[in-house]
This record gives sequence, structure tokens and C-alpha cells, in this order.
Amino acid sequence: MNDAPALTALANNAVYAEAVQLAVDSAAAYYADGTSTLDDDAYDRLVRGIAAYEDDHPDEVLPGSPTGKVAGGAVVGDVPHLVPMLSLDNVFGPDQLAKWAASLERRLGRPVEAWSVEPKLDGLAISARYREGRLVQLVTRGDGTAGEDVSHAIGTIVGLPDRLVHPNTIELRGEVMMTTVQFEEACAKRQAHDGTTFANPRSAAAGTLRAQDRPYVCELTFFGYGALPYPDDTSEFAARLRELPHSDVMAWVAGQGVQTTAATPVAGIRAFTIEQVQARVEEIAAARPTLEFGIDGIVVKCDLAADQAAAGFSSRAPRWATAYKLPATEKITKLLAVEWNTGRTGIIAPRAVLEPVELDGSIVTYATLHNAADIGRRGLMLGDSVVVYKAGDVIPRVEAPVVHLRTGEEQPIAIPGVCPSCGDAIDASQERWRCVRGRACRAIASIQYAAGRDQLDIETLADTRIRQMLEAGLIADFADLFFLTREQILGLERMGEVSTDKLLAALEQAKARPLSRVFCALGVRGTGRSMSRRIARHFVTMDAIRAADAEAIQQIEGIGPEKSPVIVAELSELAPVIDKLVAAGVNMTEPGVTLAGQVAEAGAKVAALPLAGMSVVVTGAMSGPLEALSRNKVNELIERAGGKASSSVSAKTSLLVAGEKAGSKRAKAESLGVRILTPEEFAKLVTDAL
Repeated sequence: MNDAPALTALANNAVYAEAVQLAVDSAAAYYADGTSTLDDDAYDRLVRGIAAYEDDHPDEVLPGSPTGKVAGGAVVGDVPHLVPMLSLDNVFGPDQLAKWAASLERRLGRPVEAWSVEPKLDGLAISARYREGRLVQLVTRGDGTAGEDVSHAIGTIVGLPDRLVHPNTIELRGEVMMTTVQFEEACAKRQAHDGTTFANPRSAAAGTLRAQDRPYVCELTFFGYGALPYPDDTSEFAARLRELPHSDVMAWVAGQGVQTTAATPVAGIRAFTIEQVQARVEEIAAARPTLEFGIDGIVVKCDLAADQAAAGFSSRAPRWATAYKLPATEKITKLLAVEWNTGRTGIIAPRAVLEPVELDGSIVTYATLHNAADIGRRGLMLGDSVVVYKAGDVIPRVEAPVVHLRTGEEQPIAIPGVCPSCGDAIDASQERWRCVRGRACRAIASIQYAAGRDQLDIETLADTRIRQMLEAGLIADFADLFFLTREQILGLERMGEVSTDKLLAALEQAKARPLSRVFCALGVRGTGRSMSRRIARHFVTMDAIRAADAEAIQQIEGIGPEKSPVIVAELSELAPVIDKLVAAGVNMTEPGVTLAGQVAEAGAKVAALPLAGMSVVVTGAMSGPLEALSRNKVNELIERAGGKASSSVSAKTSLLVAGEKAGSKRAKAESLGVRILTPEEFAKLVTDAL
């Protein structure tokens, strides 16, 4: 993880004053109803730029500056907090975390005995006040001193019970947010009401928490992160709670029936060294793309109450806690255009053309839009400011328009009436539109894919040659390639005897490819190279695959109830192609193959294989026995040995194969304690066992 991203540089006092006003206005909108002209990353950069200017020009600091203030000083509440509800200072990488910890220990004059490490939830901080175990009031953070009463939301927030298990008088603090499912449901309700959608889960949660006059109700979720006795409470219970370590407080909170992150993949833990803290930070960051709720960092704090008391507070934040910020996974940019493309299976898909934006470490200029119905549901228009989301290895997608930033110059998105590739009709009977010609629309792309290196690997079959054959009427799909005669190929322009014989030899070799390659060549929707290998290993023969119903297909890891019927339907559609492949003598079985290429029994028990149940990541340049293998071939080897090939290191990774220049993946694996092997060690492990 990198240290702090670049700040917004401010050239002079006038620019500084404009930046302060923009930051205050953005913060006010953000904390009021979740709307803002800036995304989180842009706001952070702006405030850091303001702080840098003020460090260089201390005599020019404006009283309205957001620096050093809770919520940027833009929010005023009318319900005083019993105890100030402050913000957190930030760090942006391992080095800054280590410096912060060292500075804290110098302040304490001793090492921190224990740390608490938990996710920083991307929601709205609230105080939930209970009297004798009954929820009586909800208050937003506001300016840290006073907040807004939102008690009308009681009863609509999952994880925040009306009554605690024990009748204690207590203040719980936590985050109110929307899960992925809740956000989708909220967008559907708003779309049905006024034709618009929420920009992102946080803005949806902010608006929903404060809404009192909507004709529809949206559900929210609460995650607790702290508990405080009332300041005037002198009971034995309050005294004990004040002395408990934070980790024990959270265990007590969960025991009261309040939702915490304890049951999630990013549960808070206790750590005893800063190295252990960093390892957990990496684990939580790796799990981020898989979560059903948003996080934007990791909170690190002293676990012991004594350490917290000794460290104290600054004007806006506790000195004993910090937020380790993660790279932004969503930003606001402009939707410039929409391109409509027909894929090799005939699916017609839109693609968003964006004003370039840096997101999660890369420059994004294109994003997924799914289909025409999705564009309509989201209410997107050309020229819209849109929220673009990306996490981990996931392809960027357009989440929603930022409706409050519209200028009136936005234009409707043109929806095609015919296939953009061939001009034929569109089958719009399902949400994913398809050309009525199906695979025949993009036959050249379908055949190119089937002949590719990771499928049938038909050498010497150039794209120009495929086009010649299609135009001459010699082939209509890739199965027809295996019925070509020598005379037909020789009749093509620029095909001599040597070239013809090489192509025929390559076609003969392609007939012997394993079933997994043949199945992959079919290009069944919802499958790829890895899934094709799983299907082939599970069923062993093409006959068994074709005989399987949707329920049987679901037995394959990674195939659910939505995907399995699609695969069954695709196989039915591809029946003529498969029949031709069988007639041509193409192999339709899946052998077990070792690194040396020796045949093993296809029915060998998976549990006996050397990588059974292991998630394996390969990175860097391979050497030794693996040097000549493509990455896909290495992944095939992993899966034949019982493992699952993955592209990213996470807490679930069992093994990393690290070649030369392994880079960040090796560093992450080391921080997570993942086993690391050289290519030579890995090859020996697999070869000896198989």
C-alpha cells in the first residue's frame, strides 16, 4: 500500500480561500444528505492541500478552515453529546502507521501493550442512547459536540435492537450504512418513485437516515464500534465498563444483541506488535472486494483503557487511535459516451466511455454498463457526473449518476434498434440483448477464440485465413475447420502446399486436445478457462456434460442457480457444433495429466492430490520446469493437482509461487504469513506427488 496520495496544491491566498469554501460546502452536503460535489478522495486531497498551505502561511489561516475540526466544521447539531464524538486522524501506509505508533509510545513513555484492529466502516457515525435497556434516542455525530436527533429512524435499522439483553443505561456508538442488497432495494424504490437512483450506499444511507416524509421506507444497517456509560453514571456497572479493554467492551456489545463486525470476514482483533497490526490491515484490505458493506480503511487503536486515558485527545481526534486509509474504490467522473458492441456469442453490451480518472491504482477510461435495462433503471444520461466503482481485480462499473450535479445539458443515451455489428434484428426478450443471429453474427470472433492458444491452439490459422474461409463459404463455425480438405485449403489465395500441410497437421493435433480445452473453445456463456477445467474434471466426458441438468451443473464450484440454466441452454444451442466435433473425431474426454505430460487416472480422488483445497497464486517470471509454460498452463497444472488458481493474494491464499520480480504480491504474502515457494520448489512438489 502506498503512502498518502498527492494533495491539491494551492498557489496563493485567493485560491486557498476558494478551496476552504469548497471544502466547507462539500462537507456540509456530505454530512447533511450524502450529496457532494467532490468524492472522498478529492475531498481528502483538497483538505491536505489546505493544511499544507496553512503550515506555510500560518498568518493567513481563515477561521472557517476545515482543518482540525470534526466534520470539517461544516455541521451544526442541536442535541449536545454526553461525551464529544470526534473524528480520527489518518495514515496512508505502513511507514506512516509505524511512525504514528512510535510517536504514541513516546507520548506514553512505554510500549503499547495491546492494539485493537477493526474495519473503518463507510457510513454515518451515530450515538444510540439506551435507558434501562430501551433505545430512546439516536443522534448523528454533527460537529462532535452536538448532533441531529434522528430518532424517527428507530425500528428501520437492522442490528440496532429496541431493547438490550440486559437493562443497562448506556450509549452505543457505531455506523449506520446500507449493505449491497439494501442499496439495490433502495435504488429500486427511488427509481419507482421519481425515476432517479442514489449515487452510492453512503449517500443513500445519509438521506434515508434523515428522511421523514418519503412515501417509501428504506432499510439501514448498524455496526457498533463502542460503548460508553453516561458521564453521571456512578454505578458499579459503569465503573467496570470504563476500565475494560476495547476488545472486551465489543464482546459485551455483541452479547447485548447489537450487531458488530465480529461475524464478518473483517472482525476486529487484538494485536500485540505493530507487525501484527500491519498483517491484519493487509488481511482486511484483501477482503474488502468481497464484503457486502463498504469500508474505506482500518481503525487502529490502543486496546487498554489505561493507554487511552494516558494518550488523551486533540481538538478533533483521540491521540490513541488512527484510521489507516485504503485507496479509493469509487470516484466521480464524467460519462462522455456509450459504445455498443456485439460479443462473440452475439450478446450486445454497452460500454461507458469516461473522462479518465485514477481509481484503485490505475487510470480508468472505460467501465461496464451491463445492458439497456440497467441504463434505464439507473437513469443515466450522456454528460452525467457518475460514480465509478472498482475494487481489487474487478472490472470498473458505473454505479449511478450524481443527480444533484446535473446542469440541464445532459442528453439521453441512444439505444440501438438493430445489432451494431451486422445490422440484423435484436432479440430483446431478456435483459441481456442478443443479435438474432447469435454466434453467427460474430462468427470470425467465435472462431478466432476457439483456435486461440489457450483453447484448441491451432497454429498457422491466421485471422485473415479465417476470414477467407468464411467469405468462401467453406466454414460457418469452428467445427467446420475439421472437415476441410486439402484441395479446399489449396484453393485459397496465398495458400501453397507447405502452408496447407502445416495447417492440416495443426488441425489434426487440435483434435487430441483434452476435453477442458474443447469445452472452453465452445465459448459457453458464463464459463472461461478455469471453469471449463472444473466442468471437464467433474464430468470427464462430453456425453456426461450434455446429459447434465441445471441441478447437476450446480455441483461445480462457482456455478450457482442463476448461471447453471444458462449453461444448459447454451449447450443445447451448441448441439449442432458439438455433434460435428464428435463426427470429426475430436477428443471428448478429460485425462489427468502431470507436469511431465504423463497420463494419470481421471478418477483419482481429489483429496489425495498435492494441492487439494488450496488457493494458489502465481506471480513473477517462472523458471526451471515451469519456464516454458504459459501462465494459463501453470494454472491448469494447479487445478489438475487439486488446487484453485487465483490472481490476487488474500487471507484465503494457501500458497504463493513467486518467480523473479514477484513484487507487491510477494510482499503481501509475507505480511499475511502465506507459504511461498520458488517455481522449482513448486514443480518438485507437484511432480513428486503426481
